[in-house]
Amino acid sequence: MTPMPADAFPIDAVRAQFPALQKAGEFIFLDNAGGAQIPQSVLDAVTRHLVDHNVQRGGRYDKSRAVDRAVAEARESVGLLINAYRPAEICFGMNATSFIRLVSLGIGQTLGERDEIVVTDMDHDANIATWLALESAGAKFAWWRMREDGTLRAEDLVPLLSPRTRLVACTATAHSIGTIVDIAAVSRAAQAVGAEVFVDGVHYGPHGLIDVQAWGCDYLVCSGYKNFSPHMGFLWGRFDALKRLPTFREDFIPDEPPYKVEAGTFVYENVAGMDASVRYLEALGRGFTGPSTGSRRGDIIAAMAAIRAYEAELSREMLRQLKACGATIYGIADEARVHGRVPTICFNIPGRSPQAIADAMSDAGIGIRDGHMYAPRLMQRLGLPMATGALRVSMVHYNTIGEVRRFGDALAAYLRHSGR
Repeated sequence: MTPMPADAFPIDAVRAQFPALQKAGEFIFLDNAGGAQIPQSVLDAVTRHLVDHNVQRGGRYDKSRAVDRAVAEARESVGLLINAYRPAEICFGMNATSFIRLVSLGIGQTLGERDEIVVTDMDHDANIATWLALESAGAKFAWWRMREDGTLRAEDLVPLLSPRTRLVACTATAHSIGTIVDIAAVSRAAQAVGAEVFVDGVHYGPHGLIDVQAWGCDYLVCSGYKNFSPHMGFLWGRFDALKRLPTFREDFIPDEPPYKVEAGTFVYENVAGMDASVRYLEALGRGFTGPSTGSRRGDIIAAMAAIRAYEAELSREMLRQLKACGATIYGIADEARVHGRVPTICFNIPGRSPQAIADAMSDAGIGIRDGHMYAPRLMQRLGLPMATGALRVSMVHYNTIGEVRRFGDALAAYLRHSGR
């Protein structure tokens, strides 16, 4: 990946669009893996919905029809964001975890002779425990193990696959240690034995371009709150896969995607916010492509390419700062290999409590995460107690090199003054 010059990314213009950054003053958001801030345009879209048409969809009056239009527009936008085959493959709901469970329950009813599911020891527990719960339905499991360098390799998956494999469940990017997984290679391996692939795209979404067609996967979940929109989630599935999937639905609901998947009323104003967050990325992309492309997907591609390049510089600087403080970094720590990770970095300082460091950073006006990262199996693999776990710094494209250096200075000062 070619390094991006510091002045090539419009960081000041980007930050000016996020009200929370302006209001926070000197506070530094380094826990973005727990939820990113939202642009003003997204906040405006949510407010417009609540003021102009906060009613139920499906009615014959104008305000209700406006909700139908807003949901349809959001399906189109999210479909463009991930390169879905058609907008009807986009299903909206409360969060990614509930969608993983919905799909797992459906898969559990269709196991038959294909009763094996592959899970990893690197994923968020939401993409592990939901599948392990199918043991009572007769499912058997194979564990795709992370390598010592914190990567999942497709060549290690291949020996686990057989004609009995029903599904491979894995993340596109580890929410804990930031490793990117080659989903296209996973899909090729799974398809060779007739298996499906379920992807947790929650953590990759804000950092890189999702392309379900190029990836060749069958299902994908994301969470809006990490993608610069309010708290909500969406599920994408191949239309024929969603059509076959057994789901709960009331008798009056059409047995067709997306309706058969969207049980009950979801939060329409947050869906409007998700639509606006995609349009925010498009606008960012136009700053690199110019206004003449005429392709919304092209603008998204340009935005995510610029974000990837800029965030690589954030990763390199953060790795340098942590190494200067003597940190043990879990996962990819080589600055020359940041193309294999996103700027989410999990670490510990030998001999120091993660909780004490997180408290000290809070006192310095910096928000970071400590604990087990909702990944008990990963903690076990790393030899870390669940009670204490590790520390995590997670950046997105509105963070700055200056903030990374301020964090490094604050961490170094704490270590000096606390008798390291």
